[in-house]
Amino acid sequence: METNVATRGGSVLKSYRHTLYASYLGYITQAIVNNFVPLLFTTFIASYGISLEKITLLVTINFGIQLVVDFLSARFVDKIGYKVSVVAAHVLAAAGLAGLGILPDLMPDPYVGMLISIFFYAIGGGLIEVLISPIVEACPFDQKSAAMSLLHSFYCWGHVAVILISTLFFALAGIHNWRILSFIWALVPLLNAVYFCLVPVRSLNEDGQGMSVKELLSGKLFWIFAITMVCAGASEQAMSQWASAFAETGLKVSKTIGDMAGPCMFAILMGTSRAFYAKFSEKINLIAFMTASSLLCVASYLLASLSPIPLLSLAGCGLCGLSVGIMWPGTFSLAAEKCPRGGTAMFAFFALAGDLGCSSGPTLVGMVSDAFDGRLTAGLFAAIVFPIVLLLGLQLCRRVTEKRKEAV
Repeated sequence: METNVATRGGSVLKSYRHTLYASYLGYITQAIVNNFVPLLFTTFIASYGISLEKITLLVTINFGIQLVVDFLSARFVDKIGYKVSVVAAHVLAAAGLAGLGILPDLMPDPYVGMLISIFFYAIGGGLIEVLISPIVEACPFDQKSAAMSLLHSFYCWGHVAVILISTLFFALAGIHNWRILSFIWALVPLLNAVYFCLVPVRSLNEDGQGMSVKELLSGKLFWIFAITMVCAGASEQAMSQWASAFAETGLKVSKTIGDMAGPCMFAILMGTSRAFYAKFSEKINLIAFMTASSLLCVASYLLASLSPIPLLSLAGCGLCGLSVGIMWPGTFSLAAEKCPRGGTAMFAFFALAGDLGCSSGPTLVGMVSDAFDGRLTAGLFAAIVFPIVLLLGLQLCRRVTEKRKEAV
């Protein structure tokens, strides 16, 4: 299954199994970076008197910085090295999360303190997103697609943990002690930075035979996979980001219950889908599984948006989590298989494409909903365009690869 010999660098923990464990924690760190601060929005508004417009901008800035990092890292990560880059990423994430508990109260303008903190952890989060998948892809494991799917499931488990642990902490210690929780969450990337220092880390295409950026961008398959990544991110986040509000408005429940019934259920089922594929990957055709998942995604959006029964609409939300689970890691695995010389640049551009989807999906839902007098069902109905385009992308991928085989 794996090679237990470390690569150059004299790592203390020589088994690549430890590299995989550190990578799991890397995606948990990514989940903390993206999902902790949104739980504090109402607290920030009440404590610091920050407007809703400025609070919303915090999310935009976080993902905007990650997009820039995705774009730039295609050129500098290979030069710096995977290990140095991934350790620095975790240190930056830890600094940002810890700074969140200190800087807003130290700065004359609390909002500036938040922006500085987000700047640091967004750079860390962006680097983690770019690096973790190629680090796992470079490990000497036999079942790469299974490892990739299980890896990405840890983002889901991290998302669930952030919601449940934070909610429990606030219930026991009080929301006013959120700064302590920020320090606690910062320990995860800090300790994982130490862990990554000790494990072996290989790079893709260490023999120097990877594609150049120009060569990569000229390939038809690259653009098919890039569009698929946009749709994967959009299909996932269009529902995930609006799940809590959808549960609250549809079922008329409190925010706490809405978070549990909406995004928490969505993340659990998304993680379950990824773990299921990781377990049975040897028996499953990846393109067929992704095709079936895309069809289920279309059905789930239709159920959520068109059902007159609120509980069925909520079931559609959960089914969506189940259906989108394989889309992101599955696209990574297909691309690594069909474009084996893509290297770090390919993963960086796909992270960029995925993040574009993560931004555009929720934005489309919000814009369409606003145009229909705030009806979220209208926005969710419009979001079926993303799994439909993804479905078309999978069919194009199949055709292009079949033509390649015939030409050989």
